[in-house]
Order: sequence, then structure tokens, then C-alpha cells
Amino acid sequence: MTTDGPAGAVTATRRRPRGAVRDGLVAAGLELARAGGPDAVVLREAARMVGVVPNAAYRHFADRDELLAAVCTAAMRELAARMAAGVGRVRGKHGDAAAARRRLRAVGQAYLEFAREEPGLFATAFALPQQHAYDVEDGARGQDPTPLHQLRAVLDELAGAGVISPRRRAGMEYPIWSTVHGLAVLTGQGPLRDVPDATRHRLEEATRAFIQSALD
Repeated sequence: MTTDGPAGAVTATRRRPRGAVRDGLVAAGLELARAGGPDAVVLREAARMVGVVPNAAYRHFADRDELLAAVCTAAMRELAARMAAGVGRVRGKHGDAAAARRRLRAVGQAYLEFAREEPGLFATAFALPQQHAYDVEDGARGQDPTPLHQLRAVLDELAGAGVISPRRRAGMEYPIWSTVHGLAVLTGQGPLRDVPDATRHRLEEATRAFIQSALD
């Protein structure tokens, strides 16, 4: 309550909708991560950006680690959304072998583009590995489809179209993911980070060709 107006009239303090502060803190954390990676996610700074006192922020997150965990999940969702958009732009019916190959290419391309264009969010998405359950079929229990889920879905489509056998399909997502993620890290923060754009493009094309050849 605040006192305002003549004769000390009392007016109610405007309250934010339930959940708005928490959502705002996560959104602020995402912007901090976008600019500076996981180390830039600081609870007090996020509170300042949202316009609340630190005590209000601590009602939603016990400490900085809890906020980082939420931001980590949100960053992974952004990566997944970028991948889903790339797959969605590929024409061709589900089960068509040629279209499935293009969708696999789109998955890798979107992953590499996100790592290149959003290095802070990419690093944050993988800052807390325990946040993500990679040993289960994610997306099967009402969860948001993750990057791994989307890769699995395309590989399942390729297997259904007869491009790869069920025996070869088993576990194939992990070497493919490792190959693409490795290139993203090498060209992002690793020893290949300063290569010219033309060289990076050739490396990406060679990686895609390598993965496609593994299907034959």
C-alpha cells in the first residue's frame, strides 16, 4: 500500500501478474547469456533489468545457480526452435528418402548457424549438462522437443524410408551429434575460431558430406 494524494488517500500498489517476475528474470538472464555466455548470468543484474529488488528475485530463485539452470533450459529451447524452423522449411512428404536427407542436413545446418550467430546462448545451453536427460526419449512425455529429439526423429524417418537399416540406426544420433557439435566448438571457441569465413564454410560442407556418406 502507498499513501498518495490529498488527506493521505491510500491507493493499492500495482502488482505484477503471478509468474511475471520469474519469467522476466529468465528473459533477462537469456539476454545476459546472449551477450556474455553463462558467466554473465547474475541474479542481481537480472533483477535490476526487470526492475525488482534483489529480495524479490530471491523469492523465485534461491541463488544464481538456480537462475542459470532455468536460463540453460531456455537457451536449449531456443536452439531447438531454430532447428525445428529449419526442418519445417524443407519440402517433401514424411517418409520420402530424399526429403529426409534434406531434413538431416537442415538439422545440422541450423545447429551450426545457432552456434555461430548466438555463441553466448550456445555455450549457456550446454553449461549445465545435468539439466538435460539425454538417455531418454525426450519429447515423449509432453516435454519440449530438444535438439537430440529432432535428430532422432529425422534418423527414424531415414530408417523408415529404408535409407539406413534398423541395426545401423541404433545409436547413430550420438556420433552424428558429436561430429556437428565438435565442429561448432572448434570454430566457435576452439583453435579454428579465427579461420576465414570461406574456410569455415568448406569445413561445414565437408562435415555435412561426411555425415551423409555415413548413411550410404
